[in-house]
Amino acid sequence: MDTLYAVCCGLDVHKTTVTACLRQVDRGGRVTKEVRTVGTTTAALLALCDWLVGAGCTHVAMESTGVYWKPVFNRFEGHFVQVLVVNAQHGKAVPGRKTDTLDAEWLAQLLQHGLLRGSFIPPAPIRALREATRDRKQVIRARGDEANRIQKLLEGANLKLASVATAILGVSGRAMLAAVVRGETDATVLASLAKGRLRRKQEQLVAALTGRITVVPRTLLGQQLAHVEYLDGAIAALDQLVGQLLAPYQAEAERLRTTTGVDRRTAEVVIAELGVDMTPFPSDRHCAAWAGICPGNDESAGKRKSGKTRKGSKWLRAALTEAAWAASRTKSYLGAQYHRIARRRGKKRAAVAVAHSILVIAYHLLKDGTTYQDLGPDYFDRRDTGQLQRRLIGRLEALGLRVIVEPLPQAA
Repeated sequence: MDTLYAVCCGLDVHKTTVTACLRQVDRGGRVTKEVRTVGTTTAALLALCDWLVGAGCTHVAMESTGVYWKPVFNRFEGHFVQVLVVNAQHGKAVPGRKTDTLDAEWLAQLLQHGLLRGSFIPPAPIRALREATRDRKQVIRARGDEANRIQKLLEGANLKLASVATAILGVSGRAMLAAVVRGETDATVLASLAKGRLRRKQEQLVAALTGRITVVPRTLLGQQLAHVEYLDGAIAALDQLVGQLLAPYQAEAERLRTTTGVDRRTAEVVIAELGVDMTPFPSDRHCAAWAGICPGNDESAGKRKSGKTRKGSKWLRAALTEAAWAASRTKSYLGAQYHRIARRRGKKRAAVAVAHSILVIAYHLLKDGTTYQDLGPDYFDRRDTGQLQRRLIGRLEALGLRVIVEPLPQAA
């Protein structure tokens, strides 16, 4: 096989150690290898980087093992022509010969012959934005879990607030729950704390708030409400941080928000996961395949077995799916696409299909610098009016009706 890089290095990265294999090929084709094992502290990584640079190493490859590759990549970035983070399955060694040294040597050999394909690693500013949006998502999920715990506690005390109020953690709900924590047990007094339209349901509220809550549930409820308050503050702080990190890409975010179903947070997640430079993705199909939001391939002997989507970015997939559900409730092209597919394939498959369409739209908006132009909810009907007529006539004839079609006179 051809040698693409005369001097390269393979790294086997772990939590506390990094095994590096420096592989060199001279003009006569003779291969020399040198292996070193160092720690993962900053000083050790800098020393390893200096050793590789001094040896004339131009390319480095490592497996994407958990989060342990991140500090190594951050220290090596900018010191070499290319630093590859590869999928562990792509560089899998021969079974039965599994050691740290052999893994590093195998990666170096594959890299030297150009047999490794690096994973998509966005620039440092996008990586910082990605960390902020992912952490915010985790905090939002934690808030949802805490809200569910509050609901379970109230059900245990036979306080049926959720049966009357849409949001038990709204303004009215929080006022009532705070009064319960303070020791208030009179359902009439609790119902009088309702605000807005909820004040019209005084009778239902009195019945729902008549229960029995003892000292322990009351104490737990107070702690849970305090935790929700803290999480709300954390989400607000993360929103502010994300806004600051997104400032250089505000124009791209506004273009993404022109898409049906895409709100501010969805646009932020799309930019955080994909970046704004679509050069790493040759086409929208490559982008969808990387995100794991397109049909998978499972074919053998000419038979298509399954079209299950492959694993990809779970953060991007979740954001796109949420946007797809939002778009499904609109009178738009994406809404029509959802209902068209849902009739035949089910709601969940339709949501994934619309999420794929939103990703394709986002790809072209970021690549071409344009804004989204909706095709309209009647796009599929206008695309083939003859087929629509035949389908509707067939349904009427199935009901035992004779159908005569005459075009309307043209308006003057």
